[in-house]
Order: sequence, then C-alpha cells, then structure tokens
Amino acid sequence: MPGTATLSHRYTPAYSPAVEAAATDAQIVSRCRAGEEAAWNELVERFSRYVYAIAVQAFRLGPHDAEDVFQDVFARVYEHLERLRSDEAFRPWLAQLTRRLCIDRLRAGGREGIVDPHDIELGEVDETLSRLDEAMTVRAGLDAIGDACREILDRFFSRDESYRAIGEALDLPSGTIASRISRCLSKLRVELEGRS
Repeated sequence: MPGTATLSHRYTPAYSPAVEAAATDAQIVSRCRAGEEAAWNELVERFSRYVYAIAVQAFRLGPHDAEDVFQDVFARVYEHLERLRSDEAFRPWLAQLTRRLCIDRLRAGGREGIVDPHDIELGEVDETLSRLDEAMTVRAGLDAIGDACREILDRFFSRDESYRAIGEALDLPSGTIASRISRCLSKLRVELEGRS
C-alpha cells in the first residue's frame, strides 16, 4: 500500500476526528479506488482492529498467526479492491476475506499451531463476527454523533466513571451529566436506526 512499509494491527496514524466523523466506510473505499493515499491509511486505521479481532477472537489464532493474517488481508484488499461490486459492501467482503485467510492459516498449521481447525465451531465464529459487526456499527455511530457525545458516553459506559468524575474531567456541572447522557444516547439511537 502506498506510504505503509509494514502493516500492523497496532497501526496508529494521527487521529483526525473531523475526517473520521464525516467519512463513511463507503466514502473511504471510494477514495481508495480513486487512488487517494490518505484514504488507504484511513481504511487500515478504521478496520485494523476488526480484522485482528476476527483472527484472535473468532478463530483463536495466536499473535504471530493473527499478524500474518492481518498482513495478508490488507495486501489482498489493496490488490483486489477494484473487484468489489459496491463500496457499501466493503465490511462484509473484508470479513469474508479475513475468515477465509484465517481458515487457510489453520489448515496450514500456522506458526503457532495452537488451534486445530476441527475445533472451530462455525456457529461460534458467526456469533463472534456478528458481535464484531455490531461493535463496528456502534463505533461508527459514536463517530457520527460528535466528539462531545462520544466523550461523555465513553466515560460513562466504557470507563465506568461517576457523574462527578465526568463533570470534573469535562468541566461540566455534575448535575447536568445525566441529561447530557440521555440526549447523547438519543442521538446515538437515531444514528444507529438510520444505519439499519
């Protein structure tokens, strides 16, 4: 890929909330197809954890094998993106590509040889993929509702901070935190309903 010597699931270019909040997956894919180098960085940044999570959580690959699958997936995305029928179909295509490469890695024995391919329950894999897709959708929804709402929801739900701690961190009266959380959850609900 242009500008990336070595890919890694830990790929972390500079965060750009304005671009990330505005660009949909399909828009980034479209920009990649148009040859925009920055779009490739955004694409890898947006989907790196997703690909790595499929390898590790769904297929229980060890770190080295997961890293190899990660590299293979994004190399193939770069080589074959023009074959994708629709920009909107990117995430399912990426998940299927990752799934196939994980299965290939298991069949080949992998570097770490920890998991027997016959031990993988396809129902569990599908359930894990469904959870990962749901997490990606929620993440995209959080990106779309803006920094202020994303920050307050993250602090309350992910970091389990109290109203007082959130108020102090964000320089807000703690008595307004509950209503702000409620408004942000409403915004997120509307955003997520628009995606389904």
